Amino acid sequence: MSQTLLTVRELSSFLHVHPKTVYKWATENRLPYIRINGLIRFRTQEIEDWQRIWSKNKKFTEFLPKLNLSLPNYDRMLLKGRSALSKKSRRWNYGFGSVYIRKTKQGKDRWYIDYRDETGKRVQKVVTHAQQREDAVIELQTKIAQIFTKDHSNQAKIKAVKFSNFVEMYIKNYAKVNKRSWKDDEYRLQKITNFLGDLYLHDVTALDVEKFKSHKLTDDVTKSTINRYLTILKRMFNVAIEWGYAKDNPVKGVKFFSEKDTLRQRILTTDEEDRLLEAASAHLKPILTIALHTGMRRGEILNLRWNQVDLGTGEIRVEKTKSGKTRIVDVNSFLLKELFKLKNVKNCSGYLFLNPRTGKPYRKLQTSFCGACRRAGIKNLRFHDLRHTFASRLVGKGVDLIRVKEILGHSTVKITERYTHTNREEKKKAVELLCESPLITGKKRENLLHICDTGQGKKKSVIVSSFISMN
Repeated sequence: MSQTLLTVRELSSFLHVHPKTVYKWATENRLPYIRINGLIRFRTQEIEDWQRIWSKNKKFTEFLPKLNLSLPNYDRMLLKGRSALSKKSRRWNYGFGSVYIRKTKQGKDRWYIDYRDETGKRVQKVVTHAQQREDAVIELQTKIAQIFTKDHSNQAKIKAVKFSNFVEMYIKNYAKVNKRSWKDDEYRLQKITNFLGDLYLHDVTALDVEKFKSHKLTDDVTKSTINRYLTILKRMFNVAIEWGYAKDNPVKGVKFFSEKDTLRQRILTTDEEDRLLEAASAHLKPILTIALHTGMRRGEILNLRWNQVDLGTGEIRVEKTKSGKTRIVDVNSFLLKELFKLKNVKNCSGYLFLNPRTGKPYRKLQTSFCGACRRAGIKNLRFHDLRHTFASRLVGKGVDLIRVKEILGHSTVKITERYTHTNREEKKKAVELLCESPLITGKKRENLLHICDTGQGKKKSVIVSSFISMN
């Protein structure tokens, strides 16, 4: 400022405020000024000194004009609608959100706020502590301020990192710490990294994920396996959002493949079970017996210690579970005898099943299990199918799904339903029950028996139903 004296308009331009504000500050002695012939003027040196002192010791809000923000004045500035100021109003729309009031069943007033979050989703919630409208308005302003800060603050800026580099961060700082299956994450994410190349994490889109799905299909990978890739990728992006390396999850908009047609429904018949146990090697037979009589997973059995087995009460305490929660499995009388035999042979306090070559628990049973299946003439059987067999047999004996869920250690009954299959023999017996109905006699019974033997597909059920209705 080269001038010696400044006018009100010149100073307002310099301070970036309205001329009326300059007049107000001067009359309230907030600014140093002089009067010349009745006109207000400002010395440049005094203004510079004032600005220097203000910038160090004063807050800007101290020099702002005091606004009247009482609720009536606030309403006049922001309320929308013809009846906004009516005393009969039950809802107040402020443009960025609304406040409204409802009565409870007991006749008490409860205040609510209505706004949209950072994703555009509508939020309606009660303000439990609000005693009057002012309290609800303050809560609404707080929520809107939080959304604005989240969208526009420096913290909301995305940290640029390449996809491959973040995969390493995820494996080291999250997967290895929180997941026992981190090696599976590492393997699958490496495959995805090879496909995405040198893309930055925040540049990965839903289209890139769809292209990866298509690429895997051409590699003859099953749809259920591709879903496992997408699940891990989706979890990784959720972690990236929490850590500030991504704003959106591109997998969220990608449709997973249906696995209804890929569910395995292989369960052992009693004849196959006898053949399998007879063909099994000495170390494999007790493992198969435990699986068939408890439904425990392969890893749970192989990591089983004697201090987890209580032969007195007939219970097994399963610790290293898939869900991470310890569960108690009851042992039936047949398995209890087998465990006593195994205890007498092993006579040790460590693991139930140790590999004599390594002195450590068995990690895999692929060779011995496949060999036993081959010798027994059993095809398309996995070790996990023994768990399906156990669950299906319990349901066949009339055990309810809730109890089966607790025994298997599932989090929901929906998962248990996938394990409760019925075999072909049981289905035939169920259809055969129709032939034993006391309502069907004589020639109708003979004809119905003939239909049960020769009917095919859906026509069988239709014909049987028609005979029953005719009777």
